[in-house]
Amino acid sequence: MADLYPTDFLRKIRNQIPIEKVIVTVLNIEVRHSSKWLRFRCPLCYSFHTATNRNTNLARCFDCNKNFNPIDLVMAVGQCSFVEAVEYLKSKRH
Repeated sequence: MADLYPTDFLRKIRNQIPIEKVIVTVLNIEVRHSSKWLRFRCPLCYSFHTATNRNTNLARCFDCNKNFNPIDLVMAVGQCSFVEAVEYLKSKRH
């Protein structure tokens, strides 16, 4: 996979599309807003025991202990490959 995309490109895809935007507007994952956190339904275990971190651009499910970056979320929700997820996010970047 690394041969298909330059490292800098993957870093940009992972970090420049805010995780909250991926959850809410790109993937339309069900969310619950709390005072501090955006909680989302985990695409793996369907729990709302989740949180996002704007500083790291990661999301986490505390029930299944899975960390997600934007690419991981697209793969989980869309049940698609890494390449398909990258191409999907690439098309949503602008």
